[in-house]
Amino acid sequence: MRTAPSGIVVLNMLTFQNLNLPVAILQNAILSMARLFKTAFRDVMFKECKMFGLQFSDCNEFGLSFKFEGCSLNNSTFYKTAIKKTVFKNSKLHEVDFEECDASGSVFANCDLAGAIFENTNLGKADFRTSFNYSIDPGSNLLKKAKFSLSGVYGLLYKLDIEIEKDN
Repeated sequence: MRTAPSGIVVLNMLTFQNLNLPVAILQNAILSMARLFKTAFRDVMFKECKMFGLQFSDCNEFGLSFKFEGCSLNNSTFYKTAIKKTVFKNSKLHEVDFEECDASGSVFANCDLAGAIFENTNLGKADFRTSFNYSIDPGSNLLKKAKFSLSGVYGLLYKLDIEIEKDN
């Protein structure tokens, strides 16, 4: 661990094993390729963090609860992880793997989801109204009561290979 001159804490390639982080705020941290084996995040807020390639699927799922605001989680994975009611706000989620996870009731507020993978994912009651660049196949994900903006509906129709034009 080191602190950069700007006050940013750098935690690259560390291994967190059986770590318990209850009710914490991590701000301006860089957690690139850190290992999270059995780490327990309970009510943890990540603010303005760069978190590349993290395997949240390795976390202790008991009581798992976190929020992300202004973060970059590119190339991270939540594969088969229960992240119900998780808030992602103003974040970059490029190439993030949400396969087979339960993200029901989660909020994706103003998030860039370019290349994010949703396959057999529970997105019931999830809110995507202000997010963009997502591609979600309604045939292979649960979307009951999920919320999307009209402009975002294109991200649900990509697989149909159809052209949609505005009315004249």
